[in-house]
Amino acid sequence: MTPTLRLPYDLFIVNKKIQNGMLFGIIMPEVPFRSGYIAVVGKPNVGKSTLINMFLGQKVAAVSPRPQTTRQRQLGILTLDRAQLIFMDTPGLHFARHKLGELMNAVAVESLQDADVIVFVVDASQPPDGEDRLVAEKITSLKPCPPLILALNKIDLLAETDRESRQAEYQALSPEAYCLSISCFTGQGRDPLLEALIERLSTGEPLFDEDQVTDIYEREIAADLVREAALNYLRDEVPHALAVRIDEYAERGSGAAYIAATMFVERESQKPIVIGQGGAMLKKIGTAARKEIEAMSGRKIFLELRVKVQKNWRNNGEALHRFGFSKKED
Repeated sequence: MTPTLRLPYDLFIVNKKIQNGMLFGIIMPEVPFRSGYIAVVGKPNVGKSTLINMFLGQKVAAVSPRPQTTRQRQLGILTLDRAQLIFMDTPGLHFARHKLGELMNAVAVESLQDADVIVFVVDASQPPDGEDRLVAEKITSLKPCPPLILALNKIDLLAETDRESRQAEYQALSPEAYCLSISCFTGQGRDPLLEALIERLSTGEPLFDEDQVTDIYEREIAADLVREAALNYLRDEVPHALAVRIDEYAERGSGAAYIAATMFVERESQKPIVIGQGGAMLKKIGTAARKEIEAMSGRKIFLELRVKVQKNWRNNGEALHRFGFSKKED
């Protein structure tokens, strides 16, 4: 009788092959599973949400060319065979001019404090500015600071002759950071960044089911996608004064869903801009949002939008609470 070879629990066989009835293979140490929370931070509009969507291979975070598209923290969960990376998409840290901005900054700082690893995302196509320095200061204030990666995004928009000097400018903000150049648009640097993140996570079991990709419900993502569509179409004087509330999210036959949402603006003069002549702008926003929600949910969506005025809601504690930006009225 042929004896059975028992391997230690932390070893496994790879590259197996059979020759003359015998099993040959290379014995390698088992790779420990890693998991943890990764705070993706930076000033507004540097590509934080796009980076997370790139890793997940699907849209769970709203993106637009407008700054401050992300207003609340949202998780993007990537589960691989050797790691679970829990990305925290955060609002862009900025010089706040109203109560909403202060709440957004507080959310970003709280995410820094909860992080096992931090990715500081910057727009490498532009030199550092005051808001980049603000982000660096918030990170530096952490005692102790988690492992830090400086991601130079939009590197494809920067001439190769300028890349070394631009990297040095940003590296000066966070000298201790491990620096990588990436492009969320082209995918350049994706794999090196992924490997760097996994290496810096601690060993541990998955914290979420392997099929879960975010921590928020479809209706919350739908609200963000309506706002994303509006940001892509509206003029500069409206976008940051816009909030979206889902009033109804109901199941319909054959797996479809009906969504009713209200878009709130701050001034009466903004309302006709959102609606447009004969309702044309509202129809554009609704069509674009519906397509994104259908792509996200994988089902037919019936979307109804309306527009209302809530004066000065960004500085109104009760309104901020009602729109879901604060846990209490303050």
